[in-house]
Parts: sequence; structure tokens; C-alpha cells
Amino acid sequence: MKKILTICTLFGGLTVLAPAETWQGTVLDADCASHHHSDKSCDAKRSSTHFLLDVNGTMYKFDTDSNDDLRATMEARSDKASNPYATKAKPVQATITGRLKSDGKIHSDIIEMQ
Repeated sequence: MKKILTICTLFGGLTVLAPAETWQGTVLDADCASHHHSDKSCDAKRSSTHFLLDVNGTMYKFDTDSNDDLRATMEARSDKASNPYATKAKPVQATITGRLKSDGKIHSDIIEMQ
């Protein structure tokens, strides 16, 4: 039993060492995109709750934590009361640094919006 626990711990530790990747693309409203199958009318808004990242036509989903972080970033981005440099420009361009999980979703470490 101790040997199995040691092996599981080793593999768990190695996943942390996975190199980070960076994606640049357009942030879309995932709910809109699933209904309309068109990215042009589905730009992310402050009211969006689920997001996709369109990188040259390849769509990436976000894990739950990253989606929540992205929502908070979108709210801060459009809140001029607390951020005088905030913008509501569309489409929303972002650079995401993180890891692609085995389920195909991005786990973000850094979210930068333009």
C-alpha cells in the first residue's frame, strides 16, 4: 500500500512540473457560441458566465477555476468606477498562460486582456 501511495505521489508531483503554454486569441461567450455556432455575434461581455478562447479557429474551453478568474477579469476590465483605464472594446483579445489538461480544457495561470 505504501508503495502505491509513493507512486501516486510521484506522478502527482510530476504533473506540476508540466511546462506552461501560451495561447493568444479572442475570448467568446461559450453559451452563445454553442447556440449560434458563429463567433462573430458571440463576443464575450461583462454579463458572460462561460468562456471559450478562439485561437485561429480552434476553440478551447476553460476549467471551472480559470473560467471564474476570466469572469472576474472581464468585470474588472469593464468597471470604470474602480479602474479608470478599463475598456469595453470588442472583440476581447487575451493572452492566456497555463496548461492544457487531459480533458482538453485550459487551466490558466496568467490572464492578460488587451
